[in-house]
Order: sequence, then structure tokens, then C-alpha cells
Amino acid sequence: MKVISQIKLPVEKEMELFEKKFFESMSSKVALLNRITHYIVNRKGKQMRPMFVFLVAKMVSEGSVNERTYRGASVIELIHTATLVHDDVVDDSNRRRGFFSINALWKNKIAVLVGDYLLSKGLLLSIDNNDFDLLKIISVAVKEMSEGELLQIEKARRLDITEAIYYDIIRQKTATLIAACCSLGAASVKPESNEIAKMRRFGELIGMAFQIKDDLFDYGTQKIGKPTGIDIKEQKMTLPLIYVLNNVSKKESDWVINSIKNHNKDRKRVREVIDFVRDKGGLDYAVKRMKEFQREALIILEDYPESPYKESLELMVNYVIERKK
Repeated sequence: MKVISQIKLPVEKEMELFEKKFFESMSSKVALLNRITHYIVNRKGKQMRPMFVFLVAKMVSEGSVNERTYRGASVIELIHTATLVHDDVVDDSNRRRGFFSINALWKNKIAVLVGDYLLSKGLLLSIDNNDFDLLKIISVAVKEMSEGELLQIEKARRLDITEAIYYDIIRQKTATLIAACCSLGAASVKPESNEIAKMRRFGELIGMAFQIKDDLFDYGTQKIGKPTGIDIKEQKMTLPLIYVLNNVSKKESDWVINSIKNHNKDRKRVREVIDFVRDKGGLDYAVKRMKEFQREALIILEDYPESPYKESLELMVNYVIERKK
């Protein structure tokens, strides 16, 4: 059995019902919108976010979920989908998960409006049901994701990212959404409990490990959905690179920075940078930090009694750093 199917097993029924509710939550009286949202729903990915919501909710409440859990999962998926649609416009990207992106098929103007529509549907789903605590969790996540993206853009221009700033960026850009899923799951079944902050931290740690794993793919040789060296070509400062820049001579770091700034389209030079980072221990250091985040996440789970939901979350933590793409 595939790992994702195994992780999903204890919440399979909930995920089936969620898909129906999620599709309903997107509906509109505008035929064009319905056509686009139908296209989005039929090209869904692994659905890790709703899985986190249901698994956490069931783990902290000894197996129960409620309507708030379903709404929380729908809201996070609506808002996440909105950010992806907008991201594709920002990045001028024509593909998403191997399919054409919304902006490629329907142009930027429609893609931006669809993103706005999904965002407002998510907000209204919470407001109409007085789920203000859930809405706050999601709104904080959206704010942080935007700040993280802008911080990365600002720093990429100067290539002066320290390790601490890098963690700030990935915490906001990637980890905050997984943290929101986990805290939403807890808040949906145990409002105002200590579990909410605890599960937020758990999700944050998984998100940090997830992003570092993504950074490592850029130095890999196997095909993994994105071409090797793309982060260097896009002047993105990732952990292996930051570590090396802070631990080599000025002459060497000047060569790396010059390569990234002025020769990032030169395939041979990019390859040399990749080899240099690997030789100087950048990848080993990143793997070490990733495993520290993984360990810390697993320690949080130790506080909970054994259950299929806890087992799935442990599997998820391990899958995040062992995945091949």
C-alpha cells in the first residue's frame, strides 16, 4: 500500500464526505466559475491539508470529528487553492501538478478573480457559521504566507540571507499553512484548549522539515518534478547554500554569489555551484537540521495515547523527509 493511502486509512470516511462538502462549498450561480472550480476539484493533489485537519482532530478527541472539523478542512482548502491560483499568476506559471494552470487556460484576469472568489467563499463559510476562532487561525496563516513571500523576494535581491532569516521565511511561507491545518483540527473539537498551540507547533515543525527536504531536491540527480538547480537559477537562497556561504572563505563565497547573480543561466556554472555546495557539507548540514525538526515533531506526539490517528501522523512526519518528490 502506498504511504499516502496508509496515512489516509483512519480518516478515509471523513475524507470522502469532505470531498462532497468541499465541492458544494465552491458552487456559484455563474456557469464559468462552476466550470473552473470543477476543473480545480478534478485535479486535486494528495490532499495533505485536510488529512492533517481530520487526523489531528481525531487524535486529540479520541476519535471524534464534528461539522466544525469539516468546515475547517473546507476553509483551509478553499484558501489554499486561492493562494495557488494567485501564485501561478505571480510566477507566470502555465502548469500546476502536471496540468494546465487556471491562468494558462482562462488568462490572468479570470485567474485573479477566481482566486478572490475562493478566498471570499472560505471567509464566508467561517463567518456564516460563527467559526471566528477558526477564521482567525486561517487569516493569520494567509497574512504570514504573504509576508514570507515578500521577505524572500526582498532578500533574494541582495542575497544576504542568514540562517535565522531563512527559517523565518520558510516558517511563514510553508510551515504556517501546515501549522494552521493542525491547530484547526484541534480547535474544531477542543476550542480554547492547550491542544491548539501544541498542534500548531507540531504542524510548524513538519512544515520546516518539508521545506528543507524540498531545498535538498534541488541538489538531487533523480527527476523530481522540478529541474535540478532551479533554485539557483531563480536566485533562491536555500539552507545548503546559506550554510556553505557562512562557512567558506570570502574568496569562495564571492565566487558563489557572483555565480548566482551573474551566471545563473549558465548550466555548467550552476552544476559547479551544486557540486561545491555538496563538497562543502551543505547537504549534510541541511539533512541534520531537517532531522532535528522531525525529531521535535515526533516528541510532541509522545504525549498522546496510541491510536490509528497518532500512527498516521507519525507516518506523515517520516514521509515528509523520506519522500522522493
